[in-house]
Amino acid sequence: MKTKTIVLVHGMFMTPLCWENWIPHYQAKGYRVHAPAWPGRDKPVETLRKSHPDPNLPKLTLSDVVEHIAKFIQSLDEKPAIIGHSMGGLVVQLLLQRDLAVAGVAIDPAAPMGVFTTAWSYIKSNFPAINPVLINQPVLMSFEHFQYAFVNALPSAEQRAAYDRYVVPESRRVPIQSLTPVSRVDFKKPHPPLLITAGEKDHIIPASLNKANFKRYKASDSQTDFKQFAGRDHFLIGERSWEEVADYCLAWLEQVP
Repeated sequence: MKTKTIVLVHGMFMTPLCWENWIPHYQAKGYRVHAPAWPGRDKPVETLRKSHPDPNLPKLTLSDVVEHIAKFIQSLDEKPAIIGHSMGGLVVQLLLQRDLAVAGVAIDPAAPMGVFTTAWSYIKSNFPAINPVLINQPVLMSFEHFQYAFVNALPSAEQRAAYDRYVVPESRRVPIQSLTPVSRVDFKKPHPPLLITAGEKDHIIPASLNKANFKRYKASDSQTDFKQFAGRDHFLIGERSWEEVADYCLAWLEQVP
């Protein structure tokens, strides 16, 4: 790979803790690995939950997240490869538009403006977070919602363990802004190599949406690839067999010209 630096970008309702397995896994392979927190997200999960409802959290926007991660990347001594999950995968796509990385991987990413689906699982999973009536109220995903939206392919005990360990409150302005021009991608514009992945059983970002996102990049001659992980739900980065996903992403990055 052209770089020895990898930046991991978490998604909504998460902190960098969701990458706790990936960081040492990639470090053991000789890479410098960074997992910057979103603004205000550099605290323990328990602390963030106890502060709910934090009156400052609803102010956080997708633009804030993108600029925060961009500034972090620009502070590094070399251009990195970037890997993002969920909303972090949309952040990856937006940063590649600015040529801030040698390559990017968007794992089950939120889609840019104009790429949409009416699949019921997508609507059911996302509406509680994008309800504009409640835009000034932070949202803490319930366990039942997390079960359906993130970890529907796991046994109940593993669902509970993942919820208790990782889930934190979120700003509704982040997903709401993802539906606006802030998230617009110029699919015809040349961009660094990009891999988009999907989980076959993902409810919150259905595989069909990821595939539609991928197909839009055919307007460009730049390298864009697609991989669907069979039997996997949305939280494939932090549940059983995460190594399969991590190793596939790294192998793809290492073959990028």
